[in-house]
Parts: sequence; structure tokens; C-alpha cells
Amino acid sequence: MAKWIIMFLLVSFPALAHEMTPTYPKLEPSHLDNVYKTTMEMFNKREEVEYYEIGVFDAEWKPIPFVTKYEIIKIRYLGHVTFDIYIRKQDVSRATYVCSMSKLRKDGTTKTAIASRICSKFK
Repeated sequence: MAKWIIMFLLVSFPALAHEMTPTYPKLEPSHLDNVYKTTMEMFNKREEVEYYEIGVFDAEWKPIPFVTKYEIIKIRYLGHVTFDIYIRKQDVSRATYVCSMSKLRKDGTTKTAIASRICSKFK
């Protein structure tokens, strides 16, 4: 019975998280030799969260080195931000996912303990 109640609650209430687009970003050569680039956009739908960490991973979820302006991005509620990700040519074939994960405050001021993680898969 409890299983059905939990399923009902999950289906009945919309999940409020953040969005990251495009879903399938394409890495293209940048203005730098042997460096590839993609542009991402994030939208924050969580009032209690304003910081998001960016990561790039291979198919086994091992981190891939990358560069962006900020690895932790501050986005106000209902705000959006556009950012570029740069990856070395030697790592492009291994790069599979670019992800953003909400960073919750440790001071206890937030009412939720649910972190959201959104990933896009490179083409």
C-alpha cells in the first residue's frame, strides 16, 4: 500500500528542478588549436537553490578534464545563464556527458534535501 501512495505522490506533483539545453550538445573546434567547444544554457526553477556545479564525464562516469568560466555557477530563481565548455581534442572521443548538479546549502536554511542532477549527452 505504501508503495502505491509514494508512486501517486511522485506522479501527482510536478518535479521542480533545473533545465540544461541542448540535450545533445555537439563539440566543435574552437578558436584554440586542439580544443573543442560547446555552448550550454541553464534555467533555474528551484527557488531554494542558486548554485550548480558543472561536470564532464565519460561513459563510465569518470571525470573528463574541461574548462568553463565557472565550474560552480550562480543562477537566481527563474534566471538563466549561458556558458561555454572547452575540452581538449585528445579527450573529445571519451567525453560522453555534461552534467549540472544543484549544490544545497549546508547551513540548514533550505527546506529540501533533494539535489537535482541534469545531464546532456554529447553527439
